[in-house]
Amino acid sequence: MLITLELSTSKRDELRDITREVASIVTRSGVKEGLAVIYCPHTTAGIAINENADPDVRHDVLMRLGEVYPWEHPKYRHAEGNTASHLKSITTGPSQTVIIHEGRLLLGRWQGIYFCEFDGPRSRQYHVKIYEE
Repeated sequence: MLITLELSTSKRDELRDITREVASIVTRSGVKEGLAVIYCPHTTAGIAINENADPDVRHDVLMRLGEVYPWEHPKYRHAEGNTASHLKSITTGPSQTVIIHEGRLLLGRWQGIYFCEFDGPRSRQYHVKIYEE
């Protein structure tokens, strides 16, 4: 089962919690044991799993990524001017795989799934593929 979802981001750098959407797809699939692969087909965005209880974590992650990969750097050569977005995307990666157990995502108590926007605002897509055991 493959589902494609669309979202619109509102900031250049944004971590959007997509856990509920992915969990809903798992529930609708009826799969009790298997895997959910969440994939981002963009070169300036990614998918991550991290804490979803304290919003300060999202702030801190984006702040530190901005420090490590500043928007402007004198040695960047990419003509579009979004090299930092590509570097952040490489760091987060394009996908995450989550175990489905007893019909639910097997995430830790504080974990959530995030669509990571690094070149917004934009209209984006991500894919969720469900594999049954």
